[in-house]
Amino acid sequence: MLPGVFYALVAGFLGAVASSSAKLSLGADYLKGVCETGLRTWGEQRKFRQADETTACDWLHIPLRLLCGGLLFTCNAVMWTFLAKALRYSSSSTRATVTTTASNFISSAFLGQLIFGETQITLWWVGISLTFSGLLVLQRASPQDGHQAAVAKKDE
Repeated sequence: MLPGVFYALVAGFLGAVASSSAKLSLGADYLKGVCETGLRTWGEQRKFRQADETTACDWLHIPLRLLCGGLLFTCNAVMWTFLAKALRYSSSSTRATVTTTASNFISSAFLGQLIFGETQITLWWVGISLTFSGLLVLQRASPQDGHQAAVAKKDE
């Protein structure tokens, strides 16, 4: 059971990394802004530049976007591999799915805060808690209970 949970947690995290990579590669000009901030902070960019002068960020954000796109596909491929392993090593597919979903939601929230500075409002956390509660109810309901109830109903 423990390897299945580990694989499910990693699959959820990789799914969150893949979605963050997609946001970086397809987002407006986030990477260009990060590049310009980095040049101002670590480089020696002149304070005043002419309008027709270009910086490294005018072209560097394109390879960075392509790199994030490659990371998106790589993380998705590895995520599916870990999800398949989680399904194989877990005692039930529901347990693997619930763990992967929980890991993905929580990882997405923390990566959004870390990379994009997003904050989740209380209503989001309440909604996630309700979603997790529903997933736990689904996980706790064993298939044998439903089968026994169907057999008992059939006997009546």
